Amino acid sequence: MEALILLAVSPIFFLVMLWEYRQLKRKGDTDYSHKEIFCNLTLAGLHQTADLIATILLMPFFLWVYQFRLFDLSLSAATLFAAFLLQDFCYYWFHRASHHVNWLWASHIVHHSSQKMNFTTAFRQSLTYPISGMWLFWMPLILIGYPPETVVLVVGLNLGFQFFVHTRMIKRLGWLEFIFNTPSHHRVHHARNPEYIDKNFAGVLIIWDKLFGTFVPENDQIVIRYGIREDFTGWHPLKATFHHWGHIFHAALAPNQSIRTRFYRLFGPPGQH
Repeated sequence: MEALILLAVSPIFFLVMLWEYRQLKRKGDTDYSHKEIFCNLTLAGLHQTADLIATILLMPFFLWVYQFRLFDLSLSAATLFAAFLLQDFCYYWFHRASHHVNWLWASHIVHHSSQKMNFTTAFRQSLTYPISGMWLFWMPLILIGYPPETVVLVVGLNLGFQFFVHTRMIKRLGWLEFIFNTPSHHRVHHARNPEYIDKNFAGVLIIWDKLFGTFVPENDQIVIRYGIREDFTGWHPLKATFHHWGHIFHAALAPNQSIRTRFYRLFGPPGQH
């Protein structure tokens, strides 16, 4: 269902990308490139394919877990709104964990490895999210009592919203900045400037960052540098997907290490990102 939602709104995505491209070209900005577009769209296709396969394979497990739900929730506008809020809350913790746990960062680093910030960056996703366990963060909603298909629906809506925060063309949005994740907030998140590292993990609502101490506003005096600390510049989709997995397994499988150290290499904090 997530893939169907994103497919349904894809014409809007491409119209917005065309608008951004024309605006950048008018300013003489070269933020778009053929290799970037090819890489990002290929990564999006691989991600959606892997996600669809994972959903099909995991659905029996989700339905099994659903047997142990705490409540029998009837779907209504109120319960769907609550599901959206709860999933966004869970997304915040997934996103935050993805910057602090190597196993999760190995997937999420793909999204951050571009040194550009435009709408195509939103498509830059990893096919290995099912392996790293992104789906585990949605399990609380199923246990509360939301049917798995409803959970997949709200996940798709959340990800669809996030497409629109990946741009330099939209500045601040007034009072919306106090409640929602916006392009301004998300530019901070994609920055590798020291003062911006690991900030603004919001999906839809920026209130989680403000509640849990990870919010930093965009400073107009700071020139943002995008990308990751290791300065990865590869545009091959498979290299972008697997380069950090290679790093952590190489480190974990190196000789003369304790089991504890090997475990730390895989599940400890990233050394550099």
